[in-house]
Amino acid sequence: MAIQLDHLIVPSHDPVAGAKSLAGLLDVPWQEAQGPFTPVYVNETITLDFADRDQFEPHHYCFRVSDAEFDAILGRIRAARIAYRSSPLGETDMQINRRLGGKNLYWQDTDGHLWEILTVSYARAESPPLITAGRTPTAP
Repeated sequence: MAIQLDHLIVPSHDPVAGAKSLAGLLDVPWQEAQGPFTPVYVNETITLDFADRDQFEPHHYCFRVSDAEFDAILGRIRAARIAYRSSPLGETDMQINRRLGGKNLYWQDTDGHLWEILTVSYARAESPPLITAGRTPTAP
């Protein structure tokens, strides 16, 4: 079996509000309580578990989506009047970045986390093959 990311903990001052907001923007299901977490079911293999924390550093989360999904999420971001920008740092320019022939944008939530959606992965464009000790590289 290939290694798969199963879930991530998203620290939050208000996990229910954070999970509900993200699930609404991505148009994915979520659950108010699953033990100590408020899960957002991003897809069949990845869950974001929002967890109540008093102190934490903000994180950056990125989703690669199709063009149609990008446009739908952008529509929901605009409808919710959430400020967004074309770069991870800098001013809120309400613009879409079109690097590598794709589209991407960033927004921050009330916990300070930076969220990103993109249609073309710049992280994988020139990455080396995955190599594990004693194993041969696996094709992406």
